[in-house]
Amino acid sequence: MGKVFDGVDDRNADFIRSQRVFFVATAPLTADGHVNLSPKGLEGLVIVDPHTVAYLDFIGSGIETVSHLRENGRIALMFCAFEGPPRILRLHGRGTVIEPGEAAWEAWSGRFPACRHARAVVRVAVERVADSCGYGVPRYEFRGDRSQLFEWAERKDDAALERYRREFNANSLDGLPGLRNV
Repeated sequence: MGKVFDGVDDRNADFIRSQRVFFVATAPLTADGHVNLSPKGLEGLVIVDPHTVAYLDFIGSGIETVSHLRENGRIALMFCAFEGPPRILRLHGRGTVIEPGEAAWEAWSGRFPACRHARAVVRVAVERVADSCGYGVPRYEFRGDRSQLFEWAERKDDAALERYRREFNANSLDGLPGLRNV
């Protein structure tokens, strides 16, 4: 039986920190828009307080999450136990995008290791925390993080990364605005 919590308490925080991957879901307001579900990892999430989490958003080939948050702010994060006892934890809330060059960037990006291919920090005001059994989630063994994203970005100079952001991160699949500073 699932349970709803008042916020991210210590038990939930320990569970979140022990996961190697989490998933982020967003959607545009339009009924025919593309729902987005993105896996995240690379130890890029921090728990600020029981009602605030944030993660570092790395450069990528799409910008759906950022675009959807700019349009309507709705976001859900899901953590699944692939090892140990079965459990799923979902955080529902309102997300805010903080980009390099914005006034809050230094304060928020400073919570993470320095990363030149970070394109934003996504801050989530958590409105609902709920878990469920996770009995249907298979077991997987963690074998390590992938290095390709960092290696790809390290082969690019700053101008090449900026060109990539302009080409792939300015607008979503549905034409919603993405990154502002491209």
